Parts: sequence; structure tokens; C-alpha cells
Amino acid sequence: MNEIFRIFPIDIAVFVLFVIAVVAVGLIKSRNESNSEDYFLAGRGLSWWLIGFSLIAANISTEQFVGMSGNAASHVGLAIASYEWMAAITLVVVAFGFLPYFLRAGIYTMPEFLEYRYNGAARTIMAVATILIYLLLLGSVTYSGALTISTLAGKAGYPMSLASGSLVIGLVAMVYVTAGGLKACAWADLIQGSALILGGIVIMIYAFQKLGAAPEAAMVVSAQTGAVSVQTLSPDTGVFERFWTLNKSRMNMFLPSADNVLPWTALLLGLWIPNFYYWGLNQYITQRTLGSASLAQGQRGIVFAAFMKLLIPFVIVIPGIIAFNLYSGQMRLDAAGDTAVGLARYLKANPQTKQVEVVTAPTDDQIAAFPAGPYRLAVYPDNQALKAIKASNPWVLPITREAFDQTTLGAFTVFTSEDHSWRHVNPALAQEIEAFNEKTAAAAKAAGQVPAVEKLIAYKYDTALAQLLGHVLPQGVGLVGFVFAALLGAVVSSLAAMLNAASTIFAMDIYKKHLVKNAGQKSVVLLGRVSVIVFTAVAVFLAPQLGNPKISNSIFTIIQEGQGFISPGILAVFVFGLVVRRAPPVCGVVGLVTNIVAYGLLKVSFPSLQFLNRMAVCFALCLAIMSVITLVKPLPKPIEFKHNTVIALDTSKSAKFGGILVVVIALLFYFLFSPIGLSR
Repeated sequence: MNEIFRIFPIDIAVFVLFVIAVVAVGLIKSRNESNSEDYFLAGRGLSWWLIGFSLIAANISTEQFVGMSGNAASHVGLAIASYEWMAAITLVVVAFGFLPYFLRAGIYTMPEFLEYRYNGAARTIMAVATILIYLLLLGSVTYSGALTISTLAGKAGYPMSLASGSLVIGLVAMVYVTAGGLKACAWADLIQGSALILGGIVIMIYAFQKLGAAPEAAMVVSAQTGAVSVQTLSPDTGVFERFWTLNKSRMNMFLPSADNVLPWTALLLGLWIPNFYYWGLNQYITQRTLGSASLAQGQRGIVFAAFMKLLIPFVIVIPGIIAFNLYSGQMRLDAAGDTAVGLARYLKANPQTKQVEVVTAPTDDQIAAFPAGPYRLAVYPDNQALKAIKASNPWVLPITREAFDQTTLGAFTVFTSEDHSWRHVNPALAQEIEAFNEKTAAAAKAAGQVPAVEKLIAYKYDTALAQLLGHVLPQGVGLVGFVFAALLGAVVSSLAAMLNAASTIFAMDIYKKHLVKNAGQKSVVLLGRVSVIVFTAVAVFLAPQLGNPKISNSIFTIIQEGQGFISPGILAVFVFGLVVRRAPPVCGVVGLVTNIVAYGLLKVSFPSLQFLNRMAVCFALCLAIMSVITLVKPLPKPIEFKHNTVIALDTSKSAKFGGILVVVIALLFYFLFSPIGLSR
């Protein structure tokens, strides 16, 4: 086993104390939640600082810590921060454009607002679709958290299965959500949200220290071409100058339009749709704001979260960028298993290749002696023999005999990579693959078939966080345990938010609306608690199943694109209903159904259309159809949003000033890290 760090008793103690503190605070602060308003909306008494921390904690999970830092380590660099800085601007719009309507309506759930504005059918469609999406998200978040925690624990010498990790995460979230509802979530999030940000700051500080003390050579990657090279620096350069010299090209927020991760064209419209849906209409996020003590408290809390969103890229993205500078070699070794499978398939598709060879069970010494150039597939009889070999040469790729023999291909397969650096790691192989792809594509076209696509990678960028934990944090002082706890908190907060939201929608929009219309307060709260337990069981059961490579390689894509079936339609229906007061009730149903059908047809008919662009097309189509319906049969008079709450609805002047400041700072960041700003 390649151990990159150790866990000491003090780390375990810090970790356990953190978990106990989170559960205890959540339970103590949420005692006697007996009615539905107390349980589902914290008695509509949340203060701005609780709302702000809870929004951040519910949002950030291991997918951000691992995925965002991994994207930052690649050619994407700082551009991945658009997800955070655009969210900051979106939150400000939500605070002053959406929240006043939601709080005035006195709703419990976002589907409920559709009945308030349109009709009960629209409410039910959104409720059912949202619960189905949440079932996928519950399993995904639990899986990603269990995978991260178990992987890091295993590297430290404490093996943990996916099933065990899933059970721990699920139980921690379930205990305080079942007992205390939203108030328990909010108070637990106060601890976990603080730990997330503090943990990120700690990692960033030590990452900079490590970069400053590193040898005078480090790896750099170009954001425009993906070219990887070694940069030699003067020992007299300071740490920030060194960082800037190495990574200036990756500090550009605007990637080429052809980029397959985050092209600058997606910033124009496509990325705004999921942003507004997520922060303004997504139940597990908006539930915190629906529990505000007043409109002013909700607006202050949202703007507070927006300020934190401006900071998060610096504590997650910047360390990820540094991770590649320092540990790209280890990232390449970590990719060996995935690369081996891809190149085994390439070898079977193109047996004449001179760039991939097969060697049988080489020893550690033999592996170290192989020169750079062609890749060697090191075939071992079984997993036990493979694990006994210490990975030390990125040109030698380990694979078991069973995996090698069972590698199968379609009739026509082309090989590509989202990893822009691949062609620079092995130019000869890249050129050979390009020639092979052209020949295969032509043959497939002649046969009237579409070639299958096999992806190759050169670096395991998602190990950026693990590299930082293992190499930059000081050992034996409890910091590793604290960061572990922050990671667990990230998963638990997101899972708890989804459990609370799913139970609220099921209880209020399905159970009370359709199953038991006269259900009392105690019955609804009990049903909410029972549904939390059931949804937790689903998440814990589903998560280990996602460890199957055939599923886990596609589950996140399914979830990412799956939300496109509802998010553009929901956003269009809400925005249209708020702006166009004469839109008839049927618009709500038609808008939601149109998006589901159109998104599915576009996905089947134009599979190459990027999902963000697909969302933009569906959003525009929904607005167009609802506009036609309204022109043909408008309401006799504009709808009035009735006042159904007793909380104060005065807008916060301080929040408005803070919101303007957030937008200005975000736009300034985009300018400073644009080609124009970087050239100054």
C-alpha cells in the first residue's frame, strides 16, 4: 500500500469530538419540535448568521472539495471558480427578487408556491419530479462521501469499506434530522460550515508554505493548450511570485469556446439556469430561507452566504492548483489503473501499435528500470499479486490477467481524452491514436454506424485533495483529524439538507395534499421523521452499489444531466409566473411538461449538444410556449400574491448595500482574471 500520510490518536480524538459536538448541538438546540412549522421550518425563527452558514454547509460536499480542487489541478484552473462567483451574484438576485414573494406566501415548499401561483397539478408534478431527483442525489452524496473518507482512511492504514462509510455518514445525518428537523440542521451547519471554511484556509496556508519551500522546479500546465512542462525558478523568488509565475495561464476565468469542461460561452446563459434553479428554487437550499425570522433576516443571511461564496475559490481552488505544481508525478501514478484499462482496450483495437506493450508480472526493480516511451501493461495473475507491487514508474501500468482478458470493444471504437495534457505526455502515442481514430471513424461512417468512444487519462486530478492532506499538513498535531472532520461535515450537512427537504416535500406536498388531507400536526411531523429514516436507508443501501464501475462511471453524469429534465422548466415557470401576472394556471403544467419532453428529445436527437446548452434551449422554448398561451388566453385580471404570513416583510437596507458590494466584487474578480486583466 502506498501510504501518503498517517492518522495519529490525536487525529482520531479530534474527529470523534467533532462528530459528537455536531450531533449534540443539533439535538440540544432543537428540542420539542412538535408541530410542522417547528420541525420543517425551525418555527420560522432562523437568524441571518445561521441562515448564511447553513446555506454554505448544505451546498458544499466532497464533490466540491474533491471535484473542484481536481478541476483546478487540471488545465481548468481558476475558471472552475465560476460556479462559486456566479452563485454569489445569483444569491443576491434571489434575496431581493425571489425571497419576498416566497415569504409573503407563507409556503413550506417550493412546489407549494406553484399551487399558490398556478394550480395543484403543477405543484404535484414538481413535487414528484423533485423527490425522484433527490433519491439520486441522496445516494450520490453518500457514495462520494463514503468513497472519499474510506479512501483517505485506507491510505492512512485504517481500511474502511464503502458500506461502512455510507452507514456512518447516513446515521450521523439521520439522528439529528429525525429528532430536530430544520433547526437541528441549521445549528449543526453552523459548526460544519465554519469547519469547512477554516479547514480550507488551513490547507491553503500550508500548501503555499510547501510551494515556497519546494525545489526550484515544478510542473505547470497551460489553460489554453493543456501543455505540461517543467518550470525552473530562481531560489530568490517569493512564494506568491512563484505561484504566479507557475500558474498565470491557469488564472484565466475565460477558457476557449471549444473547451469541453467550461467554455466561456457557457458563462453567457447555460450556467445561469442551473445556478438560479439551485439557489432560488431548490428545496434543500431554499428551506433555510423559508425558515427566516423575517425578510430582513433572510436577505442578510443570503448576502452573508454570497460573501462567503466569493472566498471559497481561494480556499479550495488555489490549493488544487498548487497540488499539480508539487504532486503531478503522484497524480500520474494514481491514474495508472485507469490508464491501464484504457490502453488495454486500445491495444486490442489496434494490435499493430508500437506504443503499448505487454509484460508479464515484472518485479519492482524491473518496473523502475523500464525507460520512458512506450507504455508497458504489467499483467499480474490476480489482485493480490498486483497490490504487492509498489507503483514507481508511470510508464508501467498494472492490470490483472482477468481484467486484461475480459476487455471488450464494440465494432468501431475511437479513443479520446478530456485530459488536455495527454498529447504532451506521450506525443508519439497521441499521434498514433489520432491516425487510428480517423481510420476508424471513416470505417464506421461507411458502415452506417456511430463509433463508440473510449476515454483515456494521464493524470488523476481528483486526488489533488488527498495529495495535499498527505503531504502539506503537519502530522501528529490533530490537523489531519480536523480536516477529516470538516470533510465528513461537508457530506453530512449536504445529506442532512437533502433528507430534511425530501421529507418536507413528501409530508406537505404528497402526504398531506393527496393521501391524508386532514392530517394533524403530530401526524405530519411523525410522517416527516419516518420518511427521513426511509430516505436514509435508501441512501445507505444505494451508495455502495455505485461502487460498481459500470454504474459509478456514469452516475454523476446521469445526475448532472438528470436535473436538466426539471431545472430549466421549473425556473421558466417560476420566473414567468412572477413577471407575467396574467399567465393562466395551465402555463405551470405546460411549462414543466414541455421541458421534460423537449429535454429528452434533444438528448436523444442531438447527443453532442452540451447539457448546459440543452438547458438553455429548453428554457427558451418553455418561455416561448407559455408566452403564446398567455397571449391567446390571458387571465381576466393580474393575479395578486396574497399575504399569508405574520413575519415582518421589510427589506433590509444593509443587505441591499452588501448585495451590491458582492456583485461589484464578483465582476471585479472576473475582470482581474480575464485576458485583459491578466495582461495588465
